[in-house]
Amino acid sequence: MHPRAAVLPLLCALFLLLGGSSASAQAAPLSGFDDYVHTALREWNVPGLAVSVVKDGKVVLSKGYGVRKVGESAPVDAHTLFSIGSISKSFTALALGMLVDEGKLSWDDPVTQYLPYLQLHDPYVTRELTVRDLLTHRSGLPDVSGGILWYGSDYSREEVLKRLRYIKPVSSFRSTYAYQNVTYMAAGEVVRAVSGKSWDDFIRERIFTPLGMKDSNSLYRDLKKSKNLALPHVRIEGRPVAIAYRDSDALGPAGSILSSVQDMSRYMQLLLAEGTLDGRKLYGEKVARELFTPQMSLPIPPLTRPEFKPIDPRFRAYGFGWFLRDYRGRKLVSHTGGMDGMTAVVMLVPEENLGITVLSHQDGGIFNALALRLLDAWLGAAETDWARVLLKYRAEGEQQAKEAEAALVAARVQGTKPSLELGRYAGNYRDRMYGDLSIAQENGRLVLRFSHSPSFTADLEHWQYDTFRLHWRDPMNFPKGFLTFALDARGKLKGFAFDQPKLLDVNFDELTVERVAEAR
Repeated sequence: MHPRAAVLPLLCALFLLLGGSSASAQAAPLSGFDDYVHTALREWNVPGLAVSVVKDGKVVLSKGYGVRKVGESAPVDAHTLFSIGSISKSFTALALGMLVDEGKLSWDDPVTQYLPYLQLHDPYVTRELTVRDLLTHRSGLPDVSGGILWYGSDYSREEVLKRLRYIKPVSSFRSTYAYQNVTYMAAGEVVRAVSGKSWDDFIRERIFTPLGMKDSNSLYRDLKKSKNLALPHVRIEGRPVAIAYRDSDALGPAGSILSSVQDMSRYMQLLLAEGTLDGRKLYGEKVARELFTPQMSLPIPPLTRPEFKPIDPRFRAYGFGWFLRDYRGRKLVSHTGGMDGMTAVVMLVPEENLGITVLSHQDGGIFNALALRLLDAWLGAAETDWARVLLKYRAEGEQQAKEAEAALVAARVQGTKPSLELGRYAGNYRDRMYGDLSIAQENGRLVLRFSHSPSFTADLEHWQYDTFRLHWRDPMNFPKGFLTFALDARGKLKGFAFDQPKLLDVNFDELTVERVAEAR
């Protein structure tokens, strides 16, 4: 034994009595974590991910695991870029908070004061909609409205917002929570109107640069310049397949940021320090409190899994770009993010001065499992193998999907044929909100195209009567849906309707597609 070893326990005990935080105390919650991550990556069949933890103002973990692309050797490290998806919303809320701090706007200013072109279906809501409303998902619009307008499309942010007037509300104003991306797009445009800078320039100059977030970006053109980039992955027949990034510039303030765990550590340090980091104040304590204050109450879903009973929340709410709930007796501030082939989560426990970020290739829950593992370790909770718990539920979900598909096939009416010859379904169509769609006959089958969204191209397979199965060509591996043509009493083609599961944040139910009359 080294002569100094005998005195180390005494020194550590004294240090703790004096209120210090020893290296061993910080390291204890991380004991065995590397092995746990490697096992989870193997069992989930995920190529790679990155994790960061900040505690008491210090970065205690900032590390990558696995590889950036399946089948290649380039490793994920602390500077590898991943999409953080909807965690971008917290940056938008923070940008507005900075402007509030400077007296340039108020949370309760009417949105039309800054965006006079923005109109919703109800003139009352248009007039009364405030900046606070944009950030709290209470506009009355359906859940994830307008996704068809921005997902993979060439519409600008302003053009997307101008088309929202065609979406009918499903609840009264400010009465119901329904998650939105388009209202955060509007919030980003408010930043531009007030500051004179685009949302992208504002967050780079006012957040990324002061914090030293040198890896982070928000524009597709910058993404393509990155040398240390994790590729998105989707699961096809149980195996991860790399796909290309999609241009998400239109989504911008609601979800376009890419970042590394090194950069996210800096962001978490700022948030936990209530706006001041390294002696530099970016925003005040009043704004800091407002960001994490419940603004909209959320329902508590019924408990369906016994494993989740110990962490079943007693309250849930939404703040400004953050979900709020209790977790094992503490207030938990968190947000997840998901983009094509990528998932992410940030969890903050302000009273413990603790922050956790996990950035991952897409796969149904490993990012949450690792974050919960770390959260429980630091809070001293009994150990739960969250990776295996969530993996079990993923397997159950996949089995249920297979059974549902089998039931669809069994219920298919055999021996039917379309009412019209295939060529008569071809032509131009239009939805008031989206714009033009087309159906063409190619190589003996019909092909659907959306004029502004190349991602939405599908081959149509006859299913039964005037219903066709949609086989989307996009490598994102969209779920197959249905398209049914409508004819009037004289057999004239009127249009078609979708029966399509949601594609991420895209709801096809918002479309009312009509046939465009041919010019004579």
